[in-house]
Amino acid sequence: GNSTCIKAELSASFSISYNAANGTVPHTHTHTCRHTLFFSFFFAHLLSDLSGCCLIVVLDECLLTGVSLAGIVSVMTNASDISARLNSTYRCLSSMSVSLSTEVNVTFSDVRMEAYMNGANLSTNESVCSADQTVTTAAPTPSPRTTVAPSPVPLPAPEHGNYTITDGNGTACLLALMGLQLNITHHSKSLNKTVSKVMNLQPNRTTASGSCGVPRATLMLSEDLTNLTFAFTLNLTTQKFFLSAVNVSAFWPDMTDWFVEGNGSLNFLQCSVGRSYMCSVEQMLAVVPTFSINTFRLQLQPFNVTANRFAAAEECRVDQENMLIPIIVGAALAGLVLIVLIAYLIGRKRTHAGYQTI
Repeated sequence: GNSTCIKAELSASFSISYNAANGTVPHTHTHTCRHTLFFSFFFAHLLSDLSGCCLIVVLDECLLTGVSLAGIVSVMTNASDISARLNSTYRCLSSMSVSLSTEVNVTFSDVRMEAYMNGANLSTNESVCSADQTVTTAAPTPSPRTTVAPSPVPLPAPEHGNYTITDGNGTACLLALMGLQLNITHHSKSLNKTVSKVMNLQPNRTTASGSCGVPRATLMLSEDLTNLTFAFTLNLTTQKFFLSAVNVSAFWPDMTDWFVEGNGSLNFLQCSVGRSYMCSVEQMLAVVPTFSINTFRLQLQPFNVTANRFAAAEECRVDQENMLIPIIVGAALAGLVLIVLIAYLIGRKRTHAGYQTI
């Protein structure tokens, strides 16, 4: 069709080192020639990444005084730091140099670019490059005293998010109520060592998308540079569904590179089809050794949703055990009261038996 799929607003300057045809030593010159700049993108994990940048320069049409040039130079590179979330505009006002070869360099600035567009205009939702992100540094303190560092404050429980996926008719086909906390182990840029970091997913900044079907349904959550995908599978033999796969891609502050992990052979949150899975207590889903998810007050139903609401809940084992403990304690107390009452009645009967009627 005629819809726009890629749009870019940018400034670019080319620096080319060349050998003149008359055999003189190489020169470096920046000039306006007839040139073509190609970009190619690939889509993975909800990200649109610039996979290749290609520059073709027709050197015999460069107007360089006193130099005779001939031929066409074509160079290409796969190295690029341009990466953005799907349905967002990549923005980088800072200058960024890309080396296409040892002879050719391109410097970009004032870049606003989007691939896989849904409309004709660039998205107002932006993925900002690291160079444009403000870095806050602590002011130096004179002669600090030696003190014991305070223990890190535990992160509070995450907010409760309400996520709904609809089918082509606008009818809800996947429902999820949950608070999510992500635990990632990555290499710290500032500390130059491996650290573990915890982040709460914020529902008011998170967009939900996905698909419904049998035997597989997906829920994709995106917040800034954090993308999370859940895949649910329905076992048609046992008539039970479960969380079968989780994928994550994230680029948090102090990370040296994108964190991308996933596991497609999970068996979490198992529940009977036609019911919703519920777990009120916190539970940890260990996806891979370097990534896990803590869920809070979870209720979800990825299949057989009717009337846009949850079916009867099937509670997790921990919730069932927590409900069982008060019942056991109550039964024990009731038994104790009964024993005391029986002992009192027996003692009273023996007391009356000690007196004879005259």
